[in-house]
Amino acid sequence: MSDIGSDAVHSIYTTHHAWLHGWLKRKLGCTFEAADLAHDTYVRLIASRRLPQPDESRAYLMQIAKGLVVDLYRRREVEAAFRASLALMPESMWPSAEQQAIVIETLTEIDAVLASLPPKVRETFLLSRFDGLTYSEIAIQLNVSVASVRKYMLRAALACFSSLAE
Repeated sequence: MSDIGSDAVHSIYTTHHAWLHGWLKRKLGCTFEAADLAHDTYVRLIASRRLPQPDESRAYLMQIAKGLVVDLYRRREVEAAFRASLALMPESMWPSAEQQAIVIETLTEIDAVLASLPPKVRETFLLSRFDGLTYSEIAIQLNVSVASVRKYMLRAALACFSSLAE
């Protein structure tokens, strides 16, 4: 990896953009989404302030793009779940479009945070918050101590709060 410079970014962009856009278009089936994610890939590349060696550029760009594709699919799942929950409510109780966008963004961030946690920490949080299990019930289900459940909940909550604070 080398430090970033505008000439180097321009070189990577002109050399690999068409290839990256084509790869994303095949992956997503939509030229517009592919263009958005290709753009976001280069934004992330620039934000990282590090450039790959020339022979590693495609692999590096693909690694970033794959992460963005995963993020896109996760966001779609969150949006679908949120829309399904809205459908259960009278339309008069729906939040405004702006509030919906904020909720979806927040849920997407929490989903990403939970996905980054170790499995037992994530499972503990989900069992507590969404299934309504007590710490004792979670401890039995996961075959851990209640003290471990407390520690897992604290870790999950801190991760969520720190993500939202950013």
